[in-house]
Amino acid sequence: MKSLKENFQLGRIVIIGSGIIGKFNALELSELGFQVTIVDPTQHQNSSNAALGLLMGNIYQKRRGRSWDLRKQSIELWPQWITFLQKFNYELNIEKPLIQLTTNKEKFKKLEKFIHENNDLNLRILERDSIFIKNINKAFQTKNLKGIISFQDGRINALSLLKTLDKYLKYKKVNFLEGEIIKIKKSNNQWISTTRNNENIKSDIVILCNSLKALDLLDNLSHNIKLKPVLGQAMEIDINDAEVDLLSLPKQFNINGKNIIPKSKNKLIIGSTDEYSTKPEENIFEKLTDFLDKTPNWLIKGKISKKWYGIRSKPDGEPSPIMKNFEDGLILCTGFYKNGFLLAPACSKWITNEVKNYLY
Repeated sequence: MKSLKENFQLGRIVIIGSGIIGKFNALELSELGFQVTIVDPTQHQNSSNAALGLLMGNIYQKRRGRSWDLRKQSIELWPQWITFLQKFNYELNIEKPLIQLTTNKEKFKKLEKFIHENNDLNLRILERDSIFIKNINKAFQTKNLKGIISFQDGRINALSLLKTLDKYLKYKKVNFLEGEIIKIKKSNNQWISTTRNNENIKSDIVILCNSLKALDLLDNLSHNIKLKPVLGQAMEIDINDAEVDLLSLPKQFNINGKNIIPKSKNKLIIGSTDEYSTKPEENIFEKLTDFLDKTPNWLIKGKISKKWYGIRSKPDGEPSPIMKNFEDGLILCTGFYKNGFLLAPACSKWITNEVKNYLY
């Protein structure tokens, strides 16, 4: 009698989209023995390549519902996946902790209430004499920052993770096709995905992970799914001020909604914006550095050494993300907005179960 894994080797799956969700799905499905093909015309230009890699799971304040269930599952799965992927990149890790700060008294009261209501040892209020608060206040020349710390959340290097996944998928002989799928149809219990070059790829299941473009391949009149683009910008800034040592700061933190990641003594990353557009706004420096009542001079005088953006998809009229299995073996997995990296493990687990149920 054949093993379950041997049976899965008969199953062919096409994943459209090579961002973090597409690659993570390919990782788990190929590990089970499925024959996986990833199709994407612009593999190195999708929004995953512009992500900062922050994993804001345990610090999420809504502790009920589907969104929290997905976060909770991913929080539990991430350490296992890190251990697994370290075989291909021993430096891959989650940098902890994650700090959330505000100068708004009402917002801080909500954070305090959140901590008190959830008896979680991994979540704490940062005291004013905390070394984290002291160092950030000193660097940003302010006095009224308050916040919380999550010892379970943090940041994974997004580009390093994507490259590690590429290395693993190459090892597993997952096919990568650099083409654009323009049509999918079901014929004789098989899916046929047609590229712009008129090539046909046959599979048992098609998984759509190609963000906004997924809707182009669906009959939206019957599925009634809407996505809107949300552009996020980030920038790397060089600081020319000997009195400021950015390495004295935490490895990642958030002040009034802006994510800050010190990279070296005189270089930091700030992101990200929420722009409901597909074209980035031009006044990015002012927008990303305006998160305190008074911006410190060293930041005002900083020079942009690099800037980038990614266009994410956000569901319109329903919760994020959209994870649906249509009866004929067509699976939609998109609309993750800002949480693709965080939710990738829970998403791939759900996909795997849906594929198993459909094929066997």
